Amino acid sequence: MFNKIKLGELLNQKKAHSQTGPFGTQLKASNYVHSGIPVINVKNIGFGDIRSEGLEFVTEEFSNVLKQHQLKENDIVFGRKGAVERHALISKNEAGWVQGSDCIRLRLLTKDYDPKFLSYFFRTEYHKQWMINLGSFGATMGSLNQEIISKIEIPDIPLPIQAKIASILSAYDELIENNKQRIKLLEEMAEEIYKEWFVRMRFPGYESTKFYNEEGKEVPHGTKDALPEGWEYIKVRDAFSIQGGGTPKTEINEYWEEGKINWFSPTDITGSDSIFLEKSAKQISQLGLAKSSAKIFPKKSVMMTSRATIGAVGINITEACTNQGFITCIPNSNFSYPYIYEWIKSNKILMENYSCGATFKEISRGVFKNLNILKPSTPIMKKFTEVMVCLFDELHILGAKNELLQQTRDLLLPRLISGKLSVEHLIKEEEEKLSMAAEPVSGYGEK
Repeated sequence: MFNKIKLGELLNQKKAHSQTGPFGTQLKASNYVHSGIPVINVKNIGFGDIRSEGLEFVTEEFSNVLKQHQLKENDIVFGRKGAVERHALISKNEAGWVQGSDCIRLRLLTKDYDPKFLSYFFRTEYHKQWMINLGSFGATMGSLNQEIISKIEIPDIPLPIQAKIASILSAYDELIENNKQRIKLLEEMAEEIYKEWFVRMRFPGYESTKFYNEEGKEVPHGTKDALPEGWEYIKVRDAFSIQGGGTPKTEINEYWEEGKINWFSPTDITGSDSIFLEKSAKQISQLGLAKSSAKIFPKKSVMMTSRATIGAVGINITEACTNQGFITCIPNSNFSYPYIYEWIKSNKILMENYSCGATFKEISRGVFKNLNILKPSTPIMKKFTEVMVCLFDELHILGAKNELLQQTRDLLLPRLISGKLSVEHLIKEEEEKLSMAAEPVSGYGEK
């Protein structure tokens, strides 16, 4: 086991410095602009990373007014309220950004500690739970202050060992990030194919295809609302089956204990890096299924969130069910799962516009069933499905690889940080594993 040292000692010895974010009088909502220097607020802090969604900005001139709050590479930023277990390690890409009012910044002023190593330590479940317990004070929302920061104990080990541990874990993160980039490119490719074929109407053979308007008159390709012969818009209710979900009573243990049926909630989708979902965070029992409105649907159905967050989509790879925050689309021979998936993505704004509700927005199944969906000819749909299944298979493989890499990294993390696993004996073994994991994915369509 490694020795530990409190951050308070480093702060007292001037080996580290902490800085609370600007007061509300220094940084107001009126100071934000449409674009400029990003401000990191608590909502942007992840687990070692930055969540770019919802970033706010100030002008470069105003960021200089907040000079003491400008961030440098290797700074560590903690969330003060509601996110005490989270932190962000600032990379060179975020250097010069500004810390928000609800953050505390830690800056190391000594070379004795590797910021990347500390970031991995802050990701351990032990540390996260410690922060939650100390930051709660019995309150509903956890809160962080300078006193708590000073009480944090970090491993006090030689810098070379810190660097080796960080290097091993970083290798996993880099490979995961590479796979994420490949996934992003494949998703963009799939989206572009859908739009090319069914929005711009440039599908294979379109040059020799006749197009007709609503009156049945032949018109040039590209005419608004013109369709080839045999194509038509139909209602979703006539295209494929849909179903909702339900939640077994949470106070009845028998509905949940030893449950083996995947029961997806919206956070399973919004919190996943992959469009393919193998396992839900919670499972229910057969009795729980029978005693609720949840219903089983087949694998490779398309699950769409229908409440609060509208149009987040995931594909189950086992039989599953959902809670009531979903509309699940069940593919058939006329409408394949890739087509339904891309159609939902392409019409997300439309579905948001059809949503209503006082407490949170929701698109009802009745409204969803009455939406129009394009039904192409059978040969074109067959060809599209063949092309897309190859891409989606690749997405599935990459997502599964990332899941395995994340699991391995998360198993190594506490053992390396605690010193239970020797770094020297592990390096060669991990290099071999990572080399195998980095091998190219099999070709499109290969099983």
